[in-house]
Amino acid sequence: SAAALCVGVGSFADPDDLPGLAHFLEHMVFMGSLKYPDENGFDAFLKKHGGSDNASTDCERTVFQFDVQRKYFKEALDRWAQFFIHPLMIRDAIDREVEAVDSEYQLARPSDANRKEMLFGSLARPGHPMGKFFWGNAETLKHEPKRNNIDTHARLKEFWMRYYSAHYMTLVVQSKETLDTLEKWVTEIFSQIPNNGLPKPNFGHLTDPFDTPAFNKLYRVVPIRKIHALTITWALPPQQQHYRVKPLHYISWLVGHEGKGSILSYLRKKCWALALFGGNGETGFEQNSTYSVFSISITLTDEGYEHFYEVAHTVFQYLKMLQKLGPEKRIFEEIQKIEDNEFHYQEQTDPVEYVENMCENMQLYPLQDFLTGDQLLFEYKPEVIAEALNQLVPQKANLVLLSGANEGKCDLKEKWFGTQYSMEDVENSWAELWKTNFDLNPDLHLPAENKYIATDFMLKAFDCPETEYPVKIVNTPQGCLWYKKDNKFKIPKAYIRFHLISPLIQKSAANVVLFDIFVNILTHNLAEPAYEADVAQLEYKLVAGEHGLIIRVKGFNHKLPLLFQLIIDYLAEFSSTPAVFTMITEQLKKTYFNILIKPETLAKDVRLLILEYARWSMIDKYRALMDGLSLESLLSFVKEFKSQLFVEGLVQGNVTSTESVDFLKYVVDKLNFMPLEQEMPVQFQVVELPSGHHLCKVRALNKGDANSEVTVYYQSGARSLKEYTLMELLVMHMEEPCF
Repeated sequence: SAAALCVGVGSFADPDDLPGLAHFLEHMVFMGSLKYPDENGFDAFLKKHGGSDNASTDCERTVFQFDVQRKYFKEALDRWAQFFIHPLMIRDAIDREVEAVDSEYQLARPSDANRKEMLFGSLARPGHPMGKFFWGNAETLKHEPKRNNIDTHARLKEFWMRYYSAHYMTLVVQSKETLDTLEKWVTEIFSQIPNNGLPKPNFGHLTDPFDTPAFNKLYRVVPIRKIHALTITWALPPQQQHYRVKPLHYISWLVGHEGKGSILSYLRKKCWALALFGGNGETGFEQNSTYSVFSISITLTDEGYEHFYEVAHTVFQYLKMLQKLGPEKRIFEEIQKIEDNEFHYQEQTDPVEYVENMCENMQLYPLQDFLTGDQLLFEYKPEVIAEALNQLVPQKANLVLLSGANEGKCDLKEKWFGTQYSMEDVENSWAELWKTNFDLNPDLHLPAENKYIATDFMLKAFDCPETEYPVKIVNTPQGCLWYKKDNKFKIPKAYIRFHLISPLIQKSAANVVLFDIFVNILTHNLAEPAYEADVAQLEYKLVAGEHGLIIRVKGFNHKLPLLFQLIIDYLAEFSSTPAVFTMITEQLKKTYFNILIKPETLAKDVRLLILEYARWSMIDKYRALMDGLSLESLLSFVKEFKSQLFVEGLVQGNVTSTESVDFLKYVVDKLNFMPLEQEMPVQFQVVELPSGHHLCKVRALNKGDANSEVTVYYQSGARSLKEYTLMELLVMHMEEPCF
């Protein structure tokens, strides 16, 4: 069972002299209540009964949620409701909890996404709430108030009394009880939440937060990770009231398209970009009562970084093409159909996520659209789409360029996260060109009709006896197939997973790296042809496993075989140009580097290196890559990889056993390989640690990261199921007091 409560107020309401107060209060209300004074009481209660809780503060909303075993739901509701009825917020808990808020801030600091958001907010007009420091830290909530004789404790209570009022709270409870019972409980438990009758704070009059000279510029930023990225951003009037049309969803669908004629398809052919995503994330920061953002973020190659103005120009050419053509009903209906299918056949979400989503929806939509308002497209209004689309012009865009190459050229520092950046005017020749009626790009056009959208949702009859678990129905020297027909969920979807096993991969660090490059190039080659399937909710993923290539596809079963065959065809006819090879290896260097500079990922790699016999470390792989590998060595590796394999497959869902056999047959026929000489284990052997205490110290590779990482590993060896279960239980008991 789960419950979530949303208060219609957030960090926008922070007082100017106490940045982060709303976030701090979200922490403080949980520190015991009059009825249940124990400071950790609620967390301990949930832990004991298999539950969990969380809370988050957004710009104009604060959400609290928890889940717990059903038989303890009523008691949990009562304990939880007390935080909104009579929280203690004792003075001496303040200093301790400031530390928790501060460590959240410290953990957020090395994240490029958070830094970019903070920098973006700082561009808002002076005095606009978008420019506030929402996180809060020890400086703003403890040291600064002390120096200015501000009583944080009194101000917390004042904020709670003013803003935690019942008339703009929304509550969702989900449980197997009858609705009447739940209604009775809620009335009984929550009726005492105070209602101060004061108007809800409203920021809707503060429009155009970014109508300022600081906005339409080029910002160069030094990122933490190794990456080149260009983000183009527009600040539009608030779009929430158009939720029945979802104009930004329509535009981002086209801008983020990766098929023929799309921005990314063109940039990939030029070897300028690796990824692109665009639109509005619908967080309070990106969409609130004062504005809506529309942004396009492009991950650039080294070459693309050199040509970032041309990359921006390509985006502007595409948008201009859309503006000229105007909205198209065919495309709107295609998106609508896909969203309808997804909604109609959705799998049940985790209750705690569902209630969290619903209580926010209740703040945003009228009653009849609580369940659907955030997902469905209800009506086609070309004029609403055109109005948003026509604002996406170069003159109103802000450019942010992230790159390590900016190091040393950035003379400004963002106040809270310390991000180094510089601000300049857009280069004159480009600024002048963008003011004119510039030419369109003939390579950019709307996507063709999507052949992967499912239309047959019939559930198939069994053609073999029902089984509880997957059963091996094919077993040959070249491969085997596991199969299970779905008899539980009864939805027209299927799940297919294949593992192409080869002993070649682990022979050397260089082979592991060549395999990584191979899988990345294969993914790159598939990006355009498989994109249509991807948007029609057919998901695919290629993973460079430790002992083989893992291919996963899932989604509506009607068109799923088409996608699977497409992937195998591209694997069978694998090829790469020198330009793509260079682009992917450059990117892989950055990926390895970004793993090595994070204490937690480095620590995991070192731990596995100690434990797993015959494993190549990330440092080994990074060195092999830096030593240089050739396209010839890649092609001969791939040829050898494909010549000898063992293929293990699993097909389950709305598929007959006859159909499932075709998947394995397709792989075997298409790749035409020899069987392996001997059977191969697909797990590393783990060493048995000698008894005693062993300490391995590793110096982190990022000098600027203040976070440390400690891993304590207790080896149990192989045990019985019961003992494993007891270990899990032990961990659950330890977690809450440690936290």
